[in-house]
Amino acid sequence: MRKLVLASLVVATSLAGCASVRDSRANPFNWFGQSQSVAVAPAESDVNTLIPERRAFFGKRDAPPYPGGLVEQVTEMHVRQLAGGALVEVTGVLTSIEGYDVRLLPLEDADPATLSYEFRAIQPRYGAGVGPARARTVTAAIRLTDQELAGVRTIRVVAQGNIRTAAR
Repeated sequence: MRKLVLASLVVATSLAGCASVRDSRANPFNWFGQSQSVAVAPAESDVNTLIPERRAFFGKRDAPPYPGGLVEQVTEMHVRQLAGGALVEVTGVLTSIEGYDVRLLPLEDADPATLSYEFRAIQPRYGAGVGPARARTVTAAIRLTDQELAGVRTIRVVAQGNIRTAAR
């Protein structure tokens, strides 16, 4: 019993001395001090630093400009609703059966309620492979997200001979 009373007396005395150790350098919790908040000037550009400027691992150079010309005519255009956006599918007729690499390239439009695209394909300069319209028919599509479609009322596709539009 005496040992128990003596041990509890030693523990109580040592705990009372902890108040002086709390603020000393011997306490590991005091080694780095308190954290402080410092105001930072806002960044001047709207560049997201988490998105890399180059996408390739070894610093791939920028692609050369697309050499394709306008497709002769847009024959069909469908806007299909998808989860999270829409799919714009465009069918057209080339000037030659030797055309390839068909693309829908965005155009800058003055009206923010209109999305404009050029329907382009790489085609030979001279119409060497002229054939029936069925053989010269090509299709291209582009997926648009809900964010890209916000506020858009009209989608417009420009070809060499005509313009097709789809409105909401």
